[in-house]
Amino acid sequence: MVMLNAVSQNGLVNTANSPHAKLSSVGLSDVRWTKGFWAERFAICRDEMVPQLWKIYTSKDMCYSFENFRIAAGLESGKFRGPSFHDGDFYKTLEAVAAMYAATKDPKLDALMDEAIYVIGKAQKDDGYIYTKSIIEQKKNGDEKMFDDKLSFEAYNFGHLMTAACVHYHATGKTTFLNIAKKAADFLNGFYATATPEQARNAICPSHYMGLVELYRTTIDKKYLELVNKLIDIRGTVEGTDDNSDRQPFRVMDKVVGHAVRANYLFAGVADVYAESGDESLMNALNKLWDNVVHTKMHVTGGCGALYDGVSVDGISYKPDTVQKVHQSYGRDFQLPNFSAHNETCANIGNVLWNWRMFLLTGESKYVDIVELALYNSVLSGVSMDGSKYFYTNPLAASSDYPYHLRWEGGRVPYISKSNCCPPNTVRTIAEVSNYMYSVGKHGLYINMYGGNNLTTKLENGSTLSLEQESKYPWSGDVTIKLKEVSNQSLAIHLRIPGWCNNYTLKINGKSVAAYNKEGFTTISKIWKAGDKIELTLNMPAVLIESNPLVEETRNQVTVKRGPIVYCLESPDLLGKKNIFDVAIPSNIKLQPVEIKVENGNVTALTGDAKMLAPNDWSNTLYKQLNTKLIPVKIKLIPYYAWANRDKSDMTVWLPLIRY
Repeated sequence: MVMLNAVSQNGLVNTANSPHAKLSSVGLSDVRWTKGFWAERFAICRDEMVPQLWKIYTSKDMCYSFENFRIAAGLESGKFRGPSFHDGDFYKTLEAVAAMYAATKDPKLDALMDEAIYVIGKAQKDDGYIYTKSIIEQKKNGDEKMFDDKLSFEAYNFGHLMTAACVHYHATGKTTFLNIAKKAADFLNGFYATATPEQARNAICPSHYMGLVELYRTTIDKKYLELVNKLIDIRGTVEGTDDNSDRQPFRVMDKVVGHAVRANYLFAGVADVYAESGDESLMNALNKLWDNVVHTKMHVTGGCGALYDGVSVDGISYKPDTVQKVHQSYGRDFQLPNFSAHNETCANIGNVLWNWRMFLLTGESKYVDIVELALYNSVLSGVSMDGSKYFYTNPLAASSDYPYHLRWEGGRVPYISKSNCCPPNTVRTIAEVSNYMYSVGKHGLYINMYGGNNLTTKLENGSTLSLEQESKYPWSGDVTIKLKEVSNQSLAIHLRIPGWCNNYTLKINGKSVAAYNKEGFTTISKIWKAGDKIELTLNMPAVLIESNPLVEETRNQVTVKRGPIVYCLESPDLLGKKNIFDVAIPSNIKLQPVEIKVENGNVTALTGDAKMLAPNDWSNTLYKQLNTKLIPVKIKLIPYYAWANRDKSDMTVWLPLIRY
């Protein structure tokens, strides 16, 4: 009989018993938002995003995702409609509801999930196979081919099923969805035991790596972990593609050029496997790929996958005549366009998933720096401030004069008809952000990110810890932590010092104490008592950021960052009919924070005095004599994630620099 891990101890990535992970997440219900930034975003998620998403995904006339399950279950007649990854989109939607239920315990959400899970279970075949497109087609023509299409999302759908089922189990304690996931995983295990290598590699977005490992952690059934190891070993042993990151065996990869969502999901899944196996060949590859992404391929917003379309790296390490097409991809080192930047929201979420796992493995704060950067910038940019509209891509500049039509342009929309995978991914991520705030390990409690919340959790020694955190972060670097319940044993509390912070101070019970930054954390180890107060102040000036000179598109330009927030200039904030692309930033600019509202959301803008080129007519002109006439202009910069909430606009993250 398969055992199950205790519900209350498990977070999103349950590494509590993983032998090669230093840290584990707190429980799904352990953190409650109180007030401040994430409390506001969570409220929008609870009141707007989740209800709207559920309505869309269960509709019969807009999105046919759940309708496909009903047809596959024999509850309705009809044909499959929508993309082949539609099942996975619904599983992500269900995961968002489960995460929201974990935080709110709203019985209405529980009832919605019960109804949907019943239909999914009825659609599942007796052997465990569950892919509505194929099941519906099999009923019509009797053809039972599986995993024969190398562009199929069958395994991707299975993976999101497993992940959502584990979250549902941890949130509710019910095994109804988990049993469906186990049955599906057992099918995969049997299928891959006899599948050809070509069939086994037909998994273009390997979410099932993460799903299978989390299912192993939840059920403690080793066959799921053994299956993932086998699938990793198969990669690159038969003809693959750069686009799918399986042209080489994973262990010899040192660069990534292909589809960013597929790559980031792969890296996150491999990190999960390392947590259980300790296979250093996997970690060596992950470290090389992390360096390649973070140091040469990631946008300043944490966005990943710079290219709509491109080619692989000209056969380097391969035959020179084997250049391949890639799409929605990483591309070459330092190839980071702005107007045409792709940066699919799902890829940016994949960046969060990968880096969070790397942090749990190592305890190194550089990974949380990336988690935080992506969450605040390239993930939140994927949804409007009111929670009703979504981006597929997240460019770093937009202009009404841009001469090309891009596949995803024109602002956020409620439903992205060409590919709506990003909205459910975004909603589940925001519903689950609280799980990134803290982690625990044998060396104590780690406070990874800041914001108003209450935490009640179990430490590794079994004792209960309860605390209250107060902060206006990311608008302010002031953080206050009050201990509510704590054991009488010595406890180390590790406070993350973000990579962007150069100066900070620390007080305990009102008295300044020496604070040492070791690997991105400052640690206080003592016997605490209820009522103790920690005050951390992170110096948070607005700073100018430049890129490596090899990034051609941003040479001699700067962007502005304050704390974890990347800023942009948007046309509604430049008075008069001025062109935002004529604005230049003096190197000695003094930027002042000011609180404003964007679409009823509270943000901190930055104001200052810049320069602007005199009006310049470029119609029918490619080159002309340099325009050197500069005039003063007052500018207001807003957080990048908040752009495109005030009708159609021009926007830029990078601006020309005037050196003084």
